[in-house]
Amino acid sequence: MADEQTNIPAQGGKPEPSGFRLVATLGVAGLVSGFCLVGAYLYTLPLIQAAKAKALEAAIYEVLPGCVRYDAYDLKSGALVKAEGSASELPRVFAGYDKQGERIGFAIQSGVPGFQDIVAGIFGYVPETKTIVGLKILESKETPGLGDKIFKDEAFKGNFLKLEVEPEIVLVKKGEKANPNEVDAITGATISSRAVVSLLNAGMKDWKGTLDKEKKK
Repeated sequence: MADEQTNIPAQGGKPEPSGFRLVATLGVAGLVSGFCLVGAYLYTLPLIQAAKAKALEAAIYEVLPGCVRYDAYDLKSGALVKAEGSASELPRVFAGYDKQGERIGFAIQSGVPGFQDIVAGIFGYVPETKTIVGLKILESKETPGLGDKIFKDEAFKGNFLKLEVEPEIVLVKKGEKANPNEVDAITGATISSRAVVSLLNAGMKDWKGTLDKEKKK
């Protein structure tokens, strides 16, 4: 009687691939996909960083009316030091100047949790008057039609053209604003409105003491 065959062809005449071959094929496919993803990331990263830098620059001019140039400063040991380079691990603020070279205020970045995700923005602060003179939301994933009104609603944005920061900024129901340190909330988007006020108060907590010392320089 003839020896039995050890490798019996699968139905159709072709042997089934071994487990090793399947694992190897999947491994190669995963490796190629990984290289593609890393390559795409490395290619797009400089473009993303450049776009963010451009958006930040435009926002600085927007939140400091009359600003024609600015200098970046890092906070080091409680004092402002002129920044070197485009990136720093130290807290950074931007001093804006008018056509006459007079400093007109500072642009402060801040971010806090919102309803959906982090709400990040930048606002203009004038130490001499202790007022906020402009706000720009740089990053937000708030609910379309409601939460996104924090950067679309003109009436809400109007709260931040001359907003006093002392004793602190307070959120009130829409139509109930009676004091210069109060912000009218957006109807139906109270959480997002509160996030913006928290963003401002957090930024002032971090920077007010340092920047107020600079007001006569």
